[in-house]
Amino acid sequence: MTATAAEPLPAPRTLRLLVVEDSQLDYELLLATLSREPFDIVARRVEERAELVDALAATTWDAVISDHHLPRFSSTEALEIVRASGLNLPFIIVSGLIGEDTAVAAMRSGADDYLIKGRLARLGPALLAALAAAEARRERLEATRSLEESRQQLRELLAHLDAVVEEERAAIAREIHDDVGGLLTALRFDLSWIERSGDSRSAERARYAKQTLTHAMQAVQRIQRNLHPPVLDAGLVAALHWQIEEFRRRTAIPVDFSCNVESLALETAAAMTVYRTLQEALTNVSKHAHASAVRVGLVAGDDQLSLEIADDGIGLRAGDLKKPASFGLRGLSERAARAGGWIDVSPGPHGTCVLLSLPIRGAGDRPDGGTR
Repeated sequence: MTATAAEPLPAPRTLRLLVVEDSQLDYELLLATLSREPFDIVARRVEERAELVDALAATTWDAVISDHHLPRFSSTEALEIVRASGLNLPFIIVSGLIGEDTAVAAMRSGADDYLIKGRLARLGPALLAALAAAEARRERLEATRSLEESRQQLRELLAHLDAVVEEERAAIAREIHDDVGGLLTALRFDLSWIERSGDSRSAERARYAKQTLTHAMQAVQRIQRNLHPPVLDAGLVAALHWQIEEFRRRTAIPVDFSCNVESLALETAAAMTVYRTLQEALTNVSKHAHASAVRVGLVAGDDQLSLEIADDGIGLRAGDLKKPASFGLRGLSERAARAGGWIDVSPGPHGTCVLLSLPIRGAGDRPDGGTR
């Protein structure tokens, strides 16, 4: 029978302990108890608030063990200091006497465990469990931080895409105005010449063609404004008026529009958020609501703006906003969030209400309380 060499024992783990304790004897007893565990202990004892703060700032620690009753200090205060430092350290309370209510309150405040000084047999396992819990907390925090970074990157990407889309829309609108608009105007001149100079039959056909051309030019203007709303050219309030008039003309649904200012001077991002919110809400009304009336209200204060669009249609169902293809309002929510605001969509039995709230700076002009 051949003898085999024994497997080497794992090297002890170095554990840096910060102990809040006023008794040197109790401190030594605690270290003696931990010496039976597979730890290589590096410890420091503190008993004053200032000493704890300095120790946390000066050195990296793996865990904190604190007596509950100290002459000028307590484990509750020590726990507050550790948590306020931002360090995710296991915190174990060891006390000669601690009431159940105090212990429960300490656990709710973030302590990992508490033990009685005369019963330290489970100090090692309690410390191992607290270290594992702290590691799990660190992993959750790191995962949360990574998720938030990913969300922030996604928000920045969406903001960039929105800016690119708006730039492309503006460029297309300019090309339509300059190229297509110019060609249609030239064609109108040619038809007018034919109407004046041709025979009666040609003149009649030219008049019909001019009527068709007028409709084409109106369609081109509508497409141009949809691509690049006249927010910067005529102002936000005028752009909303135009959009509502187009909706009335296209759907024959009456719209009551109220606004407490005559005009608004907003940053481009905020103005586009308001305009696109109204555009999407009215599009949803025309497609899905089966409404007989719509109410739109714009209220601008010194530092806050709200836009409310309410209809008396069939209302949204509970799951409508969660549909995989429900991108319109989701996109508006993201746009509002990037502008520092929020959107609330309230479904109900008598229609739907879309409420946009945005922070603004120095946007209000003369209030007039007018309606249209």
